[in-house]
Amino acid sequence: MKLAPRMIQSMEILQLNMMALNERIEQELVENVTLEREEKEADGPGAPSEKDLEFVSTVADSREARELQKDVENRELVVGKETNNESDFERLLEISSEWPEDNVGFGGSRPSSNQVSDDMDRQHDVMSNMLARPQSIHEYLLEQFSFYTLFEEERQFGEYLIQHLDHNGRLQSMLPEIVQQFNRLYELQVTMLQAECVLKLIQHLDPPGVGARDHREMLLLQLNDTMPFHDVVETLLRDHLEDIAYNRLPLIQKATGYSLDLIKIGIEQIQTLNPYPGRGFEQRPVQRVTPDLAVEREDNGRYVVRILDEYIPELRISPRYQQMLRDSPTQETREWIRRKIESARWLIESIEQRYNTLRKVAQEIIDHQQMFLDDGPEYIHPLKMQQIADRVGVHVTTVSRAVDEKWIQTPRGLFPLKRFFGGGTQTADGEAVAWDTIRIKLQELIDNENKQDPLSDDSLVDALSAQGITLARRTITKYRKQMKIPSSRQRRLY
Repeated sequence: MKLAPRMIQSMEILQLNMMALNERIEQELVENVTLEREEKEADGPGAPSEKDLEFVSTVADSREARELQKDVENRELVVGKETNNESDFERLLEISSEWPEDNVGFGGSRPSSNQVSDDMDRQHDVMSNMLARPQSIHEYLLEQFSFYTLFEEERQFGEYLIQHLDHNGRLQSMLPEIVQQFNRLYELQVTMLQAECVLKLIQHLDPPGVGARDHREMLLLQLNDTMPFHDVVETLLRDHLEDIAYNRLPLIQKATGYSLDLIKIGIEQIQTLNPYPGRGFEQRPVQRVTPDLAVEREDNGRYVVRILDEYIPELRISPRYQQMLRDSPTQETREWIRRKIESARWLIESIEQRYNTLRKVAQEIIDHQQMFLDDGPEYIHPLKMQQIADRVGVHVTTVSRAVDEKWIQTPRGLFPLKRFFGGGTQTADGEAVAWDTIRIKLQELIDNENKQDPLSDDSLVDALSAQGITLARRTITKYRKQMKIPSSRQRRLY
């Protein structure tokens, strides 16, 4: 039970990626005054100066003082038996009472009007340099809708209707349900005829296709008279959209009398339409990936893993506070400093343990997947986390935490560590083949097939079996669907 908090912290630190670990360290540097960055030319602790011994009078953050006072009052920790000199640290116990409640500034005095003005100017500068929030699809439509001249209840209903569009610009609920909810909520009486007219107005807004009730209507709303083969495209959308999805072109030819060439031209025009007109307003932040490790190849051909810790500061226990702990403070102050130093030491040791575990785990992974780095992704081998755990001598959950959200820079690119794990099967010769390799071979077979007579799932089973890979048809079908590869009928070209 005594080791439980330390073990928990070690597991939490191990699971953090590089950027999250840096944020955690910065937070600890702010909260723990005994933790500091390692300097290249660090002075020895030496004897504390008068400035050091009177550090309480220049404490910047009253929160530390309140925390100290709370620890003293609760007496939760065991106090050491050493006798201490109380003269230098007496203010630690009195600082909260000496600080007035309204003095919230770091200097202990109320800020002047000039200081307030300067702070406001700095805040204004920061706000001016922030990126503006992108306009949403709803805001864009409401701005256009405001130019219509309508009755008040129709204007309110139109704004209410726009809010019921999803991020693609499509109506989420049935129009009668929306009318009923609106009339009950606003105590108005908008008729279905009025609702249909307002919806038509919204459907004429930009971007084309918004306000549609289904996928077919969304595409039809984007048609215009200037589009080539307009009548053909409209007929295909209204009556044969499902047939197009399943590549049933001969059935469309028989029903419409169009030639196959004309049907293909119409399908090409449909493909120029936007099935998600509202997606242009989605601006998701780009996730920045910072690798935690790098792989370098030595002259003997072996790959060696290196920890990338350039962004992580080196930490140490403050010599000043270590000297204060030895200079016989009061028992309460001594215990407060000891507790802070112990927390800082735990963090430093947890970070070091993270480096060692991550390096060992990553090195075992790279040693197992050397052919992946030498010859390419198609040579990846099946690998389970339990295998790495057995080689490193840790629990499998430790391996799982070590590889979670960790990225490694390799000569073949940047990969998540989890990329190197995966199951597989055996060939007729007993050789292990990873599922990723099977997917690559499956993609190659489909890319090279005759599109006028594409390979069925049974044919794919036979083709892989000729390469020594025996799989069931249902397995081929499962992986084909996971790879979003259509069936042989849908892949056929007429």
